[in-house]
Amino acid sequence: LTSPTTGGVTASFGMLGDIIIAEPNAYIAFAGKRVIEQTLNTTVPEGSQAAEYLFQKGLFDLIVPRNLLKSVLSELFKFHAFVPLNQNETEH
Repeated sequence: LTSPTTGGVTASFGMLGDIIIAEPNAYIAFAGKRVIEQTLNTTVPEGSQAAEYLFQKGLFDLIVPRNLLKSVLSELFKFHAFVPLNQNETEH
């Protein structure tokens, strides 16, 4: 999940994965703060739509900076056997 991930992207695509990764400080929401406040007639706490807050609430699995994303994805693929761990495994 990059910043911003909002609305239909959050609802129909962003939350469908088995492993959900967000970037640090990403703004992630189904609806914007103003829409929520007007619809529910309540105040949305500051920072409640930030990746770190939502991670603490269990919305996704990892927070990974973009510069580390390639290596993290590689490790996840290896862990889940999407790619061989070594060359010998490809010969079978």
